[in-house]
Amino acid sequence: MKAIALTHYLPSDHPECFLEVDLQAPEPGPRDLLVRVNAVSVNPVDVKVRAPKAKVEPAPRVLGWDAVGEVIAIGSDVTGFKPGDRVWYAGDISRPGSNAALQTVDERLVALAPRNLSDVEAAALPLTTITAWETLFERLGLSGESRGRLLIIGGAGGVASITIQLARRLLPNVEVIATASRPESHDWVSGLGAHKVVNHHNLTAALADEGIDRVDYIFCTNATEQHWQSMADLIAPLGQICTIAESDEPWDLSLLKAKSVTFSQEFMFTRSLFKTADMQRQGDLLADVARMVDEGSVRTTLTRALDRLTPATLAEAHRIVEGGKMIGKLAIDSRNLHN
Repeated sequence: MKAIALTHYLPSDHPECFLEVDLQAPEPGPRDLLVRVNAVSVNPVDVKVRAPKAKVEPAPRVLGWDAVGEVIAIGSDVTGFKPGDRVWYAGDISRPGSNAALQTVDERLVALAPRNLSDVEAAALPLTTITAWETLFERLGLSGESRGRLLIIGGAGGVASITIQLARRLLPNVEVIATASRPESHDWVSGLGAHKVVNHHNLTAALADEGIDRVDYIFCTNATEQHWQSMADLIAPLGQICTIAESDEPWDLSLLKAKSVTFSQEFMFTRSLFKTADMQRQGDLLADVARMVDEGSVRTTLTRALDRLTPATLAEAHRIVEGGKMIGKLAIDSRNLHN
């Protein structure tokens, strides 16, 4: 099968950053689906994994952790899917990724794709949707009965773009405040349903201008160290903070002690990486969100699409994501790899 892979970890502007390779088609394990991949997305995790380093892979490594495609074979113990099903998923970071004609994935991480989205539109959502859902309902402990204010930092990014929608759809008594610093990102975040949009450059002052001095929940999707002091100042006593952003600098957790703040980190690959007993929750939540998409209460976050998956277009996608100015998500039609 054809795949776009790497053997060396090179800058995204290097002409051999990615290579087109021919690999043996994977065989599904007992709980696996074999999927013919039709569309993929590129996320910050792809960029982090590909970041330049001295390591050399002994065999081509395929990245990619968002996919929409068709099930063409199933493992012996699969019960939830059949050949011909159109599915979506993020997958498992410890296994070969979706930048290939075919991919195997554990059925517990998979759901039927939304009927009302194209493959490319749907491919923009799985990884960020799982991240958003786990953050809201597991890390921050929110529920349909929750009240208070939720601050989302990095409001126009892929994760925040779906988090805003899920919060508005499923948390009717929570006020959603999101950050955006450019006119175009402000309009995007407002259009997704945020009750208030504020500039992140002086977060405390921006919220004060809105008459807000405390928030009950904070979800930081980028630059945690940059916002750490502001988050410590703004979080309410007994509040909750979650981040998905990594940092080279330590965070001073002592700033949270007086308020008894709960701090957590979200990594949507934890369940698949450690084969937790509740892996099925990811497939279940994707099924729930697919229904919301089809009923019209959640929309795709796709803002840019590339027509073919090639070494050049994948490198271009990595450069765009690396640039840090992306609004929403980027996805790629990968059906050219079938030929």
